[in-house]
Amino acid sequence: MTLTGLSHDQLAVRLMRGLAMDAPHAARSGHQGTALALAPLAHVLYTRVLRHDPARPDWFDRDHFVLSNGHASILQYAALFLQGYGLELDDLHDFRQLGSATPGHPEAGHTAGIEVTTGPLGQGFANAVGMAIAERHLRATFGADAIDHHTYVLVGDGCLMEGVSHEAASLAGHLGLDHLVAVFDDNRITIDGTLDLACSDDVAGRFRAYGWEVLEVGEIAEDLVALERALLDARAVEGRPTLIVLRTHIGYPSPNHTDDPAAHGLAFDAAAITRTKEVLGIPDEPFWAPMEIVEAARARAQERGAALTAAWDDRTAALADDPAWTASVTGVAADAWDRELPTYAHGTQLATRQAINAAINASVDHLPGLLAGSADLTGNTGVKLSDGAVHTAAQPAGHQIHYGVREHAMGAALVGMAHHGGILPVGGTFFVFLDYLRPAVRMAALSQARIVLSFTHDSVGVGEDGPTHQPVEHLATLRAMPGLQVIRPADANETVAAWRVAVEHDGPTALVLSRQAIRVVTDGSAVAAGAGIVHEPDRAPDVILVGTGSEVAVCVDAAQDLAASDIAARVVSMPSWDRFAAQSEDVRCAVLPGGVPTLSVEAGATYGWAQHADASVGIDRFGTSAPGDIALDALGISVANVVSRTWDLLETSGVIDRARPSDP
Repeated sequence: MTLTGLSHDQLAVRLMRGLAMDAPHAARSGHQGTALALAPLAHVLYTRVLRHDPARPDWFDRDHFVLSNGHASILQYAALFLQGYGLELDDLHDFRQLGSATPGHPEAGHTAGIEVTTGPLGQGFANAVGMAIAERHLRATFGADAIDHHTYVLVGDGCLMEGVSHEAASLAGHLGLDHLVAVFDDNRITIDGTLDLACSDDVAGRFRAYGWEVLEVGEIAEDLVALERALLDARAVEGRPTLIVLRTHIGYPSPNHTDDPAAHGLAFDAAAITRTKEVLGIPDEPFWAPMEIVEAARARAQERGAALTAAWDDRTAALADDPAWTASVTGVAADAWDRELPTYAHGTQLATRQAINAAINASVDHLPGLLAGSADLTGNTGVKLSDGAVHTAAQPAGHQIHYGVREHAMGAALVGMAHHGGILPVGGTFFVFLDYLRPAVRMAALSQARIVLSFTHDSVGVGEDGPTHQPVEHLATLRAMPGLQVIRPADANETVAAWRVAVEHDGPTALVLSRQAIRVVTDGSAVAAGAGIVHEPDRAPDVILVGTGSEVAVCVDAAQDLAASDIAARVVSMPSWDRFAAQSEDVRCAVLPGGVPTLSVEAGATYGWAQHADASVGIDRFGTSAPGDIALDALGISVANVVSRTWDLLETSGVIDRARPSDP
C-alpha cells in the first residue's frame, strides 16, 4: 500500500494513526490501541461534524467534544494538532512529559480545545450530560440564534461499567437532552482481557430503557462517509439523547495487536510500530507529519471556523447590551449582584442550611445562569428556589433542577456545566453523602470548575439517624483536597458571607452547613480572611478558643464562663482553613498569635488541627444515635467540656498557677 492517489482525508487519518503510535512510544507509555482504531472517527468529527473554530477555541456556541476515555488522549491531541489549535510536533514529542501541553489525560485550561479534565472513567460522560443541560438551559433563555450547539462524548466499555454512567444516562434520558450524542467505542476489550470476562450488558437495550435513541451502526469504523452519516443522523434526533454503538477493533490496523487486550498497555514496541506503518503505507519514521498535509487541514478548519463564528457574531450583535447575556458569556457576576443579601441580628436562631437558602433566593434574580438543585434533598439542603420554576424536559429555562437520588452524576454534571460556561451550578446533598460524589469534587478541584456545593447536616447534630449519617471525618478529608475552597460558617451571617465569596470565587466551593439552628454570634467578617476574632476579652487573652460552624457559639459561651473565673479567652471563628492559609503572616498572627495557648473546638475529627491549636475538642470516633443536642453533649461538644478542657490546657501550659474552681 502506498500514499499515491490517496485523498486528503485518507492521508490525515494515516498521519493521526502514526502519531497515535509514535507519541506514546516516545513517552514509554501505552494506550495506542484505542487511538489507532478511532482515528477515522476523530477525523470525521473534527472536519465534518463539529461546529468549532480553532482561532476561537472558547467561542461560546461551539460544539463540545469530551473524551471520556481520557487515556486515549493522544487521539485528541493529534486531531487538535491537525486542526490548528496551537499544538505542534514538539508538543507531541513531549507527550506525557513534565510541563508539556500534552499531559497523560486531557486537562481543561491546560491545552486549547480540551473542554473538561477527564481521567477516571465515566466522569467525562457525566460531564457531557452537564454540558448538554447547560446548553439547553441557555438556548431556552436566549434563543436558538444565540445558543444552539451539541455535545459529543466518546465513551468506552470502562466508562459504561462505572456506576456514574448509569446515573448520568438515566438523568439525560429523563431530561430529553437531544443535543447530546454519545459514541460508544464497542471494542469489547478491557485491560484484563476480553469484555466477557466481567461484563455481558446489553448496552443498546440499557440505553433504550433510559429513554435514549440508539443507533447500532455496526462495522463502519473505517468508512468515513458512513461515520459522517451516523453522526449527522444522531445530531438530527429530537426529544432524546442519542447513543451511537460503533463496533471497533482496538489496535487496528496493527497486524500483531488488533483486538489484543495488550493494546491497552505497552504492546507497541518499535517492531510493532514498523509493521503497522507498513500496513498503513506511511514512512517508517517517528512523527511523520508532512507540512502540506498539516497546512491543508488547518486551512480548511480555519476557513470553516471563521465562517461559523462570523455568522454567529452577526446573529448575537443585538445581545451586546443585555446584561444577562454579558454576564453569562463572561462568567462574571453582574455589579451589585449581592445588594439584597440578608443580614441577621445577634441572637437570631437559624440553621445555616436555612441561611444559605435565604442568600441564594435573595440573589437569584441578579445571577443569570444560576441553576440550583439537589440529589432528592432540595428543601433539606437549602437549594430550593422560591420561584418554583423547575428545570424539566418541557421547561428547560427553569432554574430549579432535580437530580433525583444520583449524587455521583450530580457532582459530575455540575463540573460539566461549569466548564461549558454561562451557568453557575449549585448542588446540594447531606454531607455524609460526599462519599458518593467525591470523584467529581476532586475533578472540580483539579480543573478549577466554578461550582458551589451545599453540604448540610454536617455533624453529629444530625441526631437520631446515627453514625451512618454523621460525617465526623468528612471535613478533614475535604480540607486535604488541593484547590477546593471549604467553608464551614459559624452562623447565618457567616453563611451569607460564604455565599458571596463562593459566587465570586474562580473555582469550586464546598459549604458545610448545619441541620440544627445556631445562634448568630458573628458579623460574618471572618469569612473573607478565613478566620477572625468574634469575641475579645478586656485584657490580653490567656487562651484562645478557635472553632468552626455551630461550635463557635459554644466557644463564645465557654469564654463567658471562663471570664467568671478571671480567665481571659479570645474566641476565633475559622470558617475556611484554605482562605486563612492564603493570608499574610501578619494577618494570621493578629488572629492566632504564637505563645497563647489555643484550643480548637469542632464537632468532627481533630485531624489537622495541630497546625492551629495546642489541644483539640473534637470527635475522633463515629457518632451515636440520639437527638442532636444529646449526641453533641455526649460526645463532648458542650460548654462544660470546653471549659474543662481549657483548664487542662492552661494547667499543662503553665499559664495558670491556681486551681480551677470546683464544679458546683
